[in-house]
Amino acid sequence: MFRRTFWFTTGVAAGVWATTKVNRKLRQLTPESLAATAANKALETGQRLKDRAVGFALDVRDNMAQRENELQEALGIQEDPGLPAPRRLAAIEYTPSTNRTNPKYIESPMHSYNRNEDH
Repeated sequence: MFRRTFWFTTGVAAGVWATTKVNRKLRQLTPESLAATAANKALETGQRLKDRAVGFALDVRDNMAQRENELQEALGIQEDPGLPAPRRLAAIEYTPSTNRTNPKYIESPMHSYNRNEDH
């Protein structure tokens, strides 16, 4: 009798374990779960790509500054040249239009550029 109870209990436990495993797997394979998993993976991949791109840009900037310093030393340029003085444009006087009542309009060209008119 004890053997039968042991094997019955073992069978029930194995059935519960297998059912639980199968139900978990089925929940993982639902369309909503697959979409959520794919979205999470895409976000992780995007974050990794962004981190790599930022790191690359910082490396480029550092190497560019280093190379610029090397070129300045090689050419004998030790100090930054001063910026040229800012240019000032002459002020333009405003002259009021004498012909405000009769504005002149530009006439349209004789040929239109609409390609649909030819057909």
